[in-house]
Amino acid sequence: MTVMTTGNLSRADVNRRRILDVALAELLRDPDASMDQIARAAGVVRRTVYGHFQNREALISDLVDEAVDSVAAAHAAGREGVTDPAESLVRSTLAVWEIADRYRLLVALAQRSVTMQGIRDRLTPVRESCADILQRGLDQGVFESPLPPYALAYVHEQTLFALMEAVNDGLLPTQEAGRSAAVTILTTAGVPASRATELVAELSP
Repeated sequence: MTVMTTGNLSRADVNRRRILDVALAELLRDPDASMDQIARAAGVVRRTVYGHFQNREALISDLVDEAVDSVAAAHAAGREGVTDPAESLVRSTLAVWEIADRYRLLVALAQRSVTMQGIRDRLTPVRESCADILQRGLDQGVFESPLPPYALAYVHEQTLFALMEAVNDGLLPTQEAGRSAAVTILTTAGVPASRATELVAELSP
């Protein structure tokens, strides 16, 4: 009996993972993709999709949760082992942008159902980590801003959202967006534009 239950749960997990992966691809291709479209693309019946997700909004909310987890992991990996605040800010921003670029259309879509407040709430741990970097930089004189660290971290977060929208609207080439984001974040923290551009060029892959 236990073996059957474990097997059933395993199959359910596999189905759920496949539905999420397919849903992300379908929604990025067609933001208005219905649950029926997602079910067909995933090769399952409609009832299976609804067995995992109460409605389309719940599915999108789960995708946003996964996106935020990926962003948080990238932010942590980018700053790991880096002591210089400016370098830490650049590396974490570049790492986050690689993830954010994949999900930028999802963020625009999520605003219809999850709301920006919901997205901001999910990003609280990342914002707090960014505020820690900014605090160190301000204390060391590497950064300069009239804003306290947490408010500045909030500005940086909103700047990244704005740059995602700029890419979505064709105002900023995708291939330049990550470096542009890192330079913008540094200059917003008070680093001279010439130094910010130089540092980002040094640290860009």
